[in-house]
Amino acid sequence: MAQAQETGELAVIIGLEVHVQLETDTKIFCGCSTAAADEPNTNTCPVCLGLPGALPVLNEGAVEAAVKVGKAIDATIPERTRFHRKNYYYPDLPKNFQISQYDAPICQDGRLEFSVGDERRTVGIRRAHLEEDPGSLKHKGGSIDTAEYTLVDYNRAGTPLLEIVTDPDFRDAAEVRAFLAKLEEVLEYLGVFDAGRDGSLRVDANLSVVAESEVGADGSVDADVLEAANRTEVKNISSHKGAEKALAYEAQRQKNAIERGRAVQQETRHWDESRGITVSMRSKEEEKDYRYYREADLPPLEVADWKEEIDIPELPDARRERFREEYGLDVEAADKLTATKQVADFYEELAAEFDADLAATWVADNLLGELNYRDMQVTDIDGRLDEVKRLVELVAAEEITAKNARETVLRSMLDDGRDPDTVVAEEGLGKTTGDEVQQAVEAAIEENPGAVEDYHAGEDGAINFLVGQVMQKTGGSADPGDVNQLLREALE
Repeated sequence: MAQAQETGELAVIIGLEVHVQLETDTKIFCGCSTAAADEPNTNTCPVCLGLPGALPVLNEGAVEAAVKVGKAIDATIPERTRFHRKNYYYPDLPKNFQISQYDAPICQDGRLEFSVGDERRTVGIRRAHLEEDPGSLKHKGGSIDTAEYTLVDYNRAGTPLLEIVTDPDFRDAAEVRAFLAKLEEVLEYLGVFDAGRDGSLRVDANLSVVAESEVGADGSVDADVLEAANRTEVKNISSHKGAEKALAYEAQRQKNAIERGRAVQQETRHWDESRGITVSMRSKEEEKDYRYYREADLPPLEVADWKEEIDIPELPDARRERFREEYGLDVEAADKLTATKQVADFYEELAAEFDADLAATWVADNLLGELNYRDMQVTDIDGRLDEVKRLVELVAAEEITAKNARETVLRSMLDDGRDPDTVVAEEGLGKTTGDEVQQAVEAAIEENPGAVEDYHAGEDGAINFLVGQVMQKTGGSADPGDVNQLLREALE
């Protein structure tokens, strides 16, 4: 049963086709590299160029990746899967058909849970099937409908794709964005996906608008209602934010048409991100238009036993719950620390050597906060995480104050590229202890008799003022807690 969101007299129904590039070294049916190339049409061969007589050979790594995804989404892995030819004019797939899967996909009847605000949602996944990616088109002098001409680059042609097809269970565009974020998180944990690769996740969305009266009390919509409702397929969506914007626009466009008495045409529409609108591309194809027939050059593939043989790592939800139980983290900290596998792995590395709360503060608050401020990701400092670990070590050993470590050293590391020991030495941030701090405490008391009098009169702010004076005299290198204690002892 499909799900719909009641909105006035009309309700929105959305289903997705998510195309995920699988992270393999070579293409799905040939040995060409999937790495980004500096020049167009250089990572190509007779197979991915569709030259006569060239025969495909299936990439085992792509199959293993698909099985991992199937296990992660609780899908059925059939005993046998096979490939078909999907016949359609692809200007960026030179043989004019796509090797895909039709009636025997490698993953069937799965589901994925995700959160939207405080609500927990489950979306059904009808199928996930393997296929080859087309090449890429470069529109020059405008967008797809206004370009002066178009260039074709076949480097991407043949890259392994897993097309994940959901049930029409989404209630609005915001849910789609939340689902895509969760799906990408799971794929990244599985190690089968690189979000940094251009075009690594692309979305086609089918959207219909039906009468509110057709929506059940539980949000369900009957299949015959869906069949009767004209839908549009919105293509060229390449980001979570783009999906939310494109589908919010398309939903409103359809509602406006219906409210004005106009019929919604069943068609394929292009999301023009630069203009923030969808534009008509062509009438919507039906299954029969693709003229599927079996790919004779690839035999059926036995995959049933693979589900038991292939292991998958601890997934985000399970790791999030374990972090809360094992390390005593609150919900917010656990969410931050499991947002990506790399962040979670780094936190556990620190928590194994230092106090778990200290490690959480430094990763979830300090490091991620400073990276977010600079519009950076942990992947941007992948080779420098040992330096962050060294900074935490300096704080844990009380060789530098947490304030200086956070506000001076970490920021300098990210902005100037210096390592923590260099920053500490060059900025003179080594922690001041012993006689120097005691001398600064005595000087602060002598120089501020008014604050001393206020302290004895019971004014809470006086001690904080005096702590600030000592910190100023020590260049911020004294421990504020130690200073507070020394001041109270001297004042008493």
